[in-house]
Parts: sequence; C-alpha cells; structure tokens
Amino acid sequence: MRTYNQIILKPLITEKSAVMKEYLNKVVFEVVPDANKIEIKKAVEDAFGVTVEAVNVINMKGKVKRLGRHLGKRRDWKKAIVTLSEDSSIEFFEGV
Repeated sequence: MRTYNQIILKPLITEKSAVMKEYLNKVVFEVVPDANKIEIKKAVEDAFGVTVEAVNVINMKGKVKRLGRHLGKRRDWKKAIVTLSEDSSIEFFEGV
C-alpha cells in the first residue's frame, strides 16, 4: 500500500485551477501515472483531512519538442481533478 506522499506529486497552481477552486470547489493535482481514482481519493483525504466527493483523471501526453535539429519528448503524466464537499477546502497559500 502506497502512502499519500507516493501518490500525490504536487498541486497544479494555474489560472484555470484557481478559478475551479474558487467557484466549483475543485482542486487539481499531478499524480503518479499508475494511480487510480480510489487511491487518489484516499490520498487526498489522508493528506489534507477533507471529504472528497469525486475524482476525475486525465492522462496528459508529453509534447514533442526540438532543440536545433534534435527531437525530444517531454514525459507523460496524469492530472487529477478532485471535487471537494461543500464544507471542505484546501488552502495552499494561506499566509500570502
């Protein structure tokens, strides 16, 4: 059994995720590619002490980039959009 540190890699802080957090009470995380919805739900509940209503996952494909005449590829990763209950919230930057 993996701990929440091994499942949740980092929160994704973007303009779109800030709007989702403010209006829809949804938080976005980058998670390990082999994690499923049940593991992600348990990891968020254990890590932040909140109640999770739903988890949506998106497999993000890495972009093909070039440096001069050499082609490379960024890594594939997984994004999890976690819907929190009405009375729950997660604050990443409380003192800022």
